[in-house]
Amino acid sequence: MWIDVSQRLDNNIAVWPGDTPFSYEVDVSKEESGSVNIGKLTLSTHTGTHIDAPFHFDNEGKKVIDLDINLYIGSAVIVHLPNRQLIQKEELEKLKLDNVTRLLIRTDAWQNRTVYPEEIPTLESEAIDYLASIGVLLIGFDLPSVDHMESKTLPNHHRLASSGIHILEGLILDDIPSGLYQLIALPLPLVEGDGSPVRALLKKEKK
Repeated sequence: MWIDVSQRLDNNIAVWPGDTPFSYEVDVSKEESGSVNIGKLTLSTHTGTHIDAPFHFDNEGKKVIDLDINLYIGSAVIVHLPNRQLIQKEELEKLKLDNVTRLLIRTDAWQNRTVYPEEIPTLESEAIDYLASIGVLLIGFDLPSVDHMESKTLPNHHRLASSGIHILEGLILDDIPSGLYQLIALPLPLVEGDGSPVRALLKKEKK
């Protein structure tokens, strides 16, 4: 059975301070059109559960349409690393992540998703280098960012991109046990997109 690990999109969803608020409304009603309701959607490309394309933080970076869609479908490993401010290389080494292409880290650090947290755990730079060295191509978090909330330079975004690791943010991994899963988290085919909301799904893999 597939498990939906996406944030629900409604008018109460948290958005990055200063970003475009989410809204959905029926723009044309069935009574007005005579046949159908037609909705109007307004949102940031980084609303809810979403991927970052390198163009988000690098004017020369790839846009969503340029990304390999195969990155967002396939086997993924979930690890549970709660109560941390910094995720270090040494603890990742202990997890025996060889042959892991997609790594999802459950931190439990963002409990109230109606507001953005003031502080979140992040990866140390050596941890990113280690993940790149073992072949990780996609990293996902139950957090709104891979950098500190107040960061303007976004060092982890840049280091991940330069290491060939793609970014998936805003997952809901509450109560999802560590282990091996199938992941689907497909972005929209946005030609000029710097990011895209996704419908993220997990299915436990049989041993």
